[in-house]
Amino acid sequence: MEKSTEELLELLKSKKTYEEFFEEEIGEFYFSSISEYLELLLTEKKLKKSDVILKGNLDKNYAYQIFNGNKTNPSRNKVLMLAFGMGLTLNETRKLLKIASLSDLYVRSPRDSIIMYCLTKGHSLITCNEYLSDFSLEILE
Repeated sequence: MEKSTEELLELLKSKKTYEEFFEEEIGEFYFSSISEYLELLLTEKKLKKSDVILKGNLDKNYAYQIFNGNKTNPSRNKVLMLAFGMGLTLNETRKLLKIASLSDLYVRSPRDSIIMYCLTKGHSLITCNEYLSDFSLEILE
């Protein structure tokens, strides 16, 4: 359930750092586009797009189109690869999927549960793909 604006304001006032508020309340923010949310995450996590692209094993041109807002409907796999490239938490990844109008991760799906596990444990995309491959599931590519 969404928190009221007043509740959020009180939580904001009570936090020692904005980072703490941002991390805990990320699900309460509204974003107009996937690129807007990605830009905020890049700034918040002090990441470079080039590093994210490399860690996420993404095509450079395709990824920059997503970051710049020119590619407005990336595939679910590409969004998940971005999440791994950025080292996103499970909650941040689920928010990213929601903003991109893509289906949420579902723990009862074997493939999704492996992805969720890897995000929760902070594993790399390579490690996640190894898990997926071990269970004969489609890798993220």
